Amino acid sequence: MEKHSRENKREAMQKSECHGVVQLRNRKAGSCDQRTSSSMQIKHRTTVQQSNSSSSTSSPETARKVHPRPSDKLNPKTINPVASDKRHMVIMMKNGNDTCNSSFLQAFQNKFGEQSRAPSAFAAIYSKGGIPCRLVHGSVKHRLQWECPPENLPFDPLLITLAEGLRETKHPYTFVSKEGFRELLLVQGALEKAVPLLPRLIPVLKAALVHMDDEVFARGLNALVQLSIVVGPSLNDHLKHLLTSLSKRLRDKKFKEPITSALQKLEQHGGNGSLIIIKSKIPTYCSICC
Repeated sequence: MEKHSRENKREAMQKSECHGVVQLRNRKAGSCDQRTSSSMQIKHRTTVQQSNSSSSTSSPETARKVHPRPSDKLNPKTINPVASDKRHMVIMMKNGNDTCNSSFLQAFQNKFGEQSRAPSAFAAIYSKGGIPCRLVHGSVKHRLQWECPPENLPFDPLLITLAEGLRETKHPYTFVSKEGFRELLLVQGALEKAVPLLPRLIPVLKAALVHMDDEVFARGLNALVQLSIVVGPSLNDHLKHLLTSLSKRLRDKKFKEPITSALQKLEQHGGNGSLIIIKSKIPTYCSICC
């Protein structure tokens, strides 16, 4: 009986041990399944992220950023220097910056003026033979050869066309316009021919006086003095429209002396009426009578 009971106990203990081992195996298997499922989920997420990133990098814009084309090195992206410098100059002029002086304007005009300006009317007319004179190149200096005597030529519209040519910056237009304007005003009867054209002539001269190129301004100033010598006090009614640009250029030291000399000649040929107009626009002007 005792042996029988001992064997029963041994069998029970073996069964319990086997049951425990089975449970332990089941637990391990369950944990392994959970780990496997979680690892599968992580791998799935990683795969989705990689696919998303690969799809985003495969877009044309990203591909160009990551893998630049050979043409990008040959043709790098640049800004428009003309537009940027123009905006810079406009901002400086609006703010009244002192650095925006004539030297800056001269450099700006030399750099960008020629490429942005269309061919002038004077250049087109001269090329077609509309100006009845031609430039004769001399060994020392140049001169004009007129097709007919200048005194026989009508001033309208020849004088105005020559005044428009004062804004030219290329040879031979610069010389032809400057010398042609001067010689036409020297002919007999120039006073009677020039006075009726003053309302149309003054805006053209003003355009030369407000030009950014220093040489254009100098030609316009000389033409104004030549016109004053011919028409005299008849210029006084239009003088106020021209003095504003002269007042601004007086701030430049290199133009102070020629402008002062021009104002004195305007006063000399325009009389007391011109002095009153000059003093109203340029209070610092000293009369030649003082």
